[in-house]
Amino acid sequence: MPVRFKAVRKTGRMVSRRLIRRNSTAAMRFAEAFSRYPALAGLMGTVIALSMAVLSFAALWQGRAQALQNAHHAAANLVATLSADIARNVESSDLSLRTIARGVENPAVMALPPDLRKLVLFDGATGMSSVGGAFVMNREGRIVVERDPSEHSDLLFNDREYFRVHADHPDAGLFISGPYVSRLRQGAASLAMSRRIDAPDGSFAGVAVIALNVSYFKNLLSHVSVGQSGSVFIVQQDGVMIARKPALPSDEASNVARSPTFAAMKNAPSGSYISRSPLDGVRRLYTFQHVPGTQLIAAVAPAEDDVLAAWRERSVIIGGLTLMFGGCFIVVSWLLAISLRSRAIAQEKLQRLAGTDSLTGLSNRRALDRRLDEEWRRARRADQPLSALFVDVDHFKLYNDTYGHAMGDDALIAVADCIQNAAKRPGDIVARYGGEEFVVVLPGAAASGALTFAERLRSNVEALAIPNSAAARGVLTISIGIATASPRQSDDALKLLNSADAALYLAKRTGRNRAIHEDSVGSGGV
Repeated sequence: MPVRFKAVRKTGRMVSRRLIRRNSTAAMRFAEAFSRYPALAGLMGTVIALSMAVLSFAALWQGRAQALQNAHHAAANLVATLSADIARNVESSDLSLRTIARGVENPAVMALPPDLRKLVLFDGATGMSSVGGAFVMNREGRIVVERDPSEHSDLLFNDREYFRVHADHPDAGLFISGPYVSRLRQGAASLAMSRRIDAPDGSFAGVAVIALNVSYFKNLLSHVSVGQSGSVFIVQQDGVMIARKPALPSDEASNVARSPTFAAMKNAPSGSYISRSPLDGVRRLYTFQHVPGTQLIAAVAPAEDDVLAAWRERSVIIGGLTLMFGGCFIVVSWLLAISLRSRAIAQEKLQRLAGTDSLTGLSNRRALDRRLDEEWRRARRADQPLSALFVDVDHFKLYNDTYGHAMGDDALIAVADCIQNAAKRPGDIVARYGGEEFVVVLPGAAASGALTFAERLRSNVEALAIPNSAAARGVLTISIGIATASPRQSDDALKLLNSADAALYLAKRTGRNRAIHEDSVGSGGV
């Protein structure tokens, strides 16, 4: 392999190791943060679960809006189809009406034989299934020409709405009446489309009428599917209901002019809105459109419950799973937090045990080194003195030989308690250094204060009056070496302990049961 490729591979391996080392360090810091603050795991888990729940429910709510929008688009397409079909039939019928009116106004057409005259006046459009009949009425309201023969010799139709409108309004144009019961076709429900026929002098000469079967509208609506509780209907602009699916429950509801749901569609050419029907109390999505060239309005109104049924079923499943998994995640997070807390407590206890002397309950030498370093740096930042006391129990080996190790242990415990009670400030450090030796660190204490503390401590131990036949006074006593340093002017804390140790040996050589200060530690010594 070329040297260049070897160098590239070696460099790549080095970069990979560095990245792994950095990632490991970051992971360790992250894990350490959780160890220090166990509740952070529970809080983060709760926040994450709640955030996911909020996002899920927001997505579900957006799905609801999308379902309503899709329903609106589908309804708009249905309305457009219905409107186009009705408009096409109305336009075809109107063309036939114009042909009939112009033919009746033409004397030549009216002079034709009856059969030929029918062929001229009534085209193929009048024969569609939606058309119930085509008629020509004179100014008295009698039928003078009709597409299909019927019994009408004694019938007058001048009471019909369409007849009165054209008789009173020459410029009415195409008029579409409300539904009525036919007198010619055994009471069939019909809708009249009519145009005025003028005499040569412009006066009213009659009406051309094409009767549309209401069944045409009902058949048209029957092919529209709007769900279990939806509705689709054709209504006139004055509120008269032409056809509805499902059918209205009573004749009293055949006029919906006063309905709040109808008011919104009365004046607007098209639109959509959501409202609760006063007829059955169902909340529906109304989409409507005015049929061009007519007084008719086509409307499709699927029920909101039908539109949202699939969404609700999906939301119950997704929402339930989200809540379940989110709740489980929160519970697991807090269980982890509790576990981390228990582990932290156990670790803290282990650290405390690892830093505690098992006999006296004081800090051991390991804890002393750590805390002394902390106080040394703190005193350096605050520019304060730091004093250390080395305490040794006098003639302790002889005490053990005379009274036994059990009594020796009791004596050490009594001395440790006495020292602990004397060091009352929060920052004071009391530790068992080893055997019968103890160390006391007094942050912020100058030489004079440390010496005063040492003398008081020596007196307190002597006042315990623990019998010791090997001592000159017959009781257990201690010797104390004291050193004081200014951390800003000294090298490290070890020299402070060494100076206190040297002072202790001086106290032991000069007779024991005394406290001596060694002022040779740094320029800050006393």
